[in-house]
Amino acid sequence: MSEPPTLRIVFDRPHALFDIATTRDMEAAALAALPPFTLMQRAGGAVAALARALAPHARTMWVVCGGGNNGGDGLEAAARLRAWGMPVTATWLGHPDQAPADARAAWRRAVDAGVVFTDGIPAGLGADDLCIDALLGIGGGKPGRHPAAQRMQALLDAMHASPAAILCVDLPSGLDADTGVRHMRPQALHADRLHTLSLLTLKSGLFTGDGRDAAGQVWCNTLGVEADAARACAVLGHRPASTARAHASHKGSYGDVCVVGGEGMQQRGMGMSGAALLAARAALHAGAGRVFVGLLDGGALAVDAVQPELMFRAIDALDFAATATATVCGCGGGHAVAGVLPQVLAASGRLVLDADALNAIAQDDGLRHALASRGARGQATVITPHPLEAARLLRTTAADVQSQRLHAAAALARELQAVVVLKGSGTVIAHGDRSPVINPTGNALLATAGTGDVLAGMVGARLAPQGADAFDAACAAVYAHGLRADAWPAGRPLTAGRLANAASGA
Repeated sequence: MSEPPTLRIVFDRPHALFDIATTRDMEAAALAALPPFTLMQRAGGAVAALARALAPHARTMWVVCGGGNNGGDGLEAAARLRAWGMPVTATWLGHPDQAPADARAAWRRAVDAGVVFTDGIPAGLGADDLCIDALLGIGGGKPGRHPAAQRMQALLDAMHASPAAILCVDLPSGLDADTGVRHMRPQALHADRLHTLSLLTLKSGLFTGDGRDAAGQVWCNTLGVEADAARACAVLGHRPASTARAHASHKGSYGDVCVVGGEGMQQRGMGMSGAALLAARAALHAGAGRVFVGLLDGGALAVDAVQPELMFRAIDALDFAATATATVCGCGGGHAVAGVLPQVLAASGRLVLDADALNAIAQDDGLRHALASRGARGQATVITPHPLEAARLLRTTAADVQSQRLHAAAALARELQAVVVLKGSGTVIAHGDRSPVINPTGNALLATAGTGDVLAGMVGARLAPQGADAFDAACAAVYAHGLRADAWPAGRPLTAGRLANAASGA
């Protein structure tokens, strides 16, 4: 049988993501069906082939191996690389008398191949060289409990402090495969020279939480084992199909967006009209046929001089129940938004709730019930919380939300009967019995005020046309929002205003 291929993960199609339990089941079934050592040989071969491709001119390849089977994969890779004439040095934290059988066999093959073993850090690691992190696999989510934790941390720090590229075997050491929480962090982290080869399955933790920073470029090799996509815990999002507009269409074909937000100066002397304008401009540039703006608390704007296409209305003049209309509520709503929420929740056929609307709902059980009851009436709702807003809705802490992002998003979706867009690195979109989607686009340029308002407007534009599916609309808007940041010119600041105006190109 030929070697199973290694796939570079790009976002041109969806990819099934799996949790630890399912991956272990698949591994156990494959080990029972295959001759001994086969799976480790395939894994080591895949690691070695990718290592040679990433660093063909390396003067040193330093393979750092833990005492378990992840370390065994690294040792088998070292044996292969040495047999191909590559300069290999290995550090092994295991012992032949204590290692699992396959890892012990890999150690023997590495010794026989002439791999040089060292306890220290190879001298002179350069930019053309490669470190291979095979310390911990899917069982190493909390290495603080490991007897060699201090030694592993020192080795991890040494790899990341060097100028060499790093290839992580299956997972970056200390990263929880399910949650993306990193329990062991190097002192320095350079994501631009990081690679991770996920083995057997793609793990959800590589793409959310700390995963994106920890993993760098992700690759996958299934080791010749076919995964059951029906058992996936999530799906990695992908570029939505482009939809050409019919020549005979008109503005009514693309729906209306009503933006309700922007607390004025009257109530608290804290004007936040800008947030509503950002959402409205984003909705317009993302393709909405018409955009109406209802400002709160005596907002007096009658025209947006920058975007005169926006139409300002008193709240009572907005038709939330129109067939092809999506309401975006909460952006910059402050305390004033609570007063209009009962009307918005009851009347809006399609609704996007963000920011202060979510905070008001978190504090009011009546509003919470009104939100949850929308699903039974067939009224589509998308909520777009950041982790702290999600924590308020779940009555927990932001740290708890971040430690279980998939679980938190799914719990909110069940309780509130809404599509949930849990923002952050690896934004999670969840709803009912749909497989959660982890969005792959976006970067730290979005960590600035107002970008969430832009996202809410973009979701509204996708949700407005008659027949739009709320979950698909949310996935497409989140992908496009992040893609604009990924495509932004290096060295040029990305403000929310620029992001809103660029929404049409996403």
